[in-house]
Formats: sequence, structure tokens, C-alpha cells
Amino acid sequence: MFTLHEIEEIHSRVKSGADFPHYIQELIEVGVTSYSIYVNDGHTDYHGKDNFHITSDAKYPTLPIAEKGNIERLEHALSIHQQGQTDYTTFCKHSAEAGVYKWTVDITNMLCSYYAKNGNTMLVEQIPLPQKKH
Repeated sequence: MFTLHEIEEIHSRVKSGADFPHYIQELIEVGVTSYSIYVNDGHTDYHGKDNFHITSDAKYPTLPIAEKGNIERLEHALSIHQQGQTDYTTFCKHSAEAGVYKWTVDITNMLCSYYAKNGNTMLVEQIPLPQKKH
């Protein structure tokens, strides 16, 4: 199974949201089937086959999560992040301001779901397949 070190190595190659499809492809290659990122401190739960599970440490100081989810604000944060205009930490800050408690990436179904504090789904996105590198 995969290790946190392998995942951190893969993550280190991501510069912006534009790199996300390639990041997912590399996670598939090491055996990650899903993961959840908790926006308050950036810790992540990774899952693999046969109930394999590991959790990363917090990635940054605690962020306050807005009490009420704001889907429009989240959509804007996603849009500029996917265009490469923000880095990961900035996207996490924008997500917290939009009321995102966590997001879950279901690699098997290629879906990314964003959740508010109350557990309600704010948004579900299809994960794009990576473009071939020339």
C-alpha cells in the first residue's frame, strides 16, 4: 500500500488547481481510492483497497470555517484555483470563508464533493481526466 511520504512527494509537484487531474492520476497509480481533506487544518484521510487508511498531520494553522455555506463563493474560489490563479493554501482559506468543512475525492467515480459544517453537500464536481503531455 501507499505511504504518506509517497503522497507528499506527489503533492509537491502540484503548483495550482490546474495540476489536479495529473495529481489524481498519480494517486491512482499508488493505490489511493479516495481521500477527505478537512479544511480547518488541512489534515487528510486517505483510503485504499482492503480498508487501508492513513491520516496526515495538519498542514497549516487552524482556519475558522464560516457557519453558513456559500455555494457562489465556493464556485468562484474553485474557478480561479482551477485556472491556476491561487495556490493550495489560498484555496483552502477561500474554501473556509465559503463555509466548506471538508471535501472528499472519490477517485473510483472521479467525483469531488464539498461539504458544509452541517454535513450538507454544497457542490459535486466531475474530476477531469488529465490531458496528455506532449
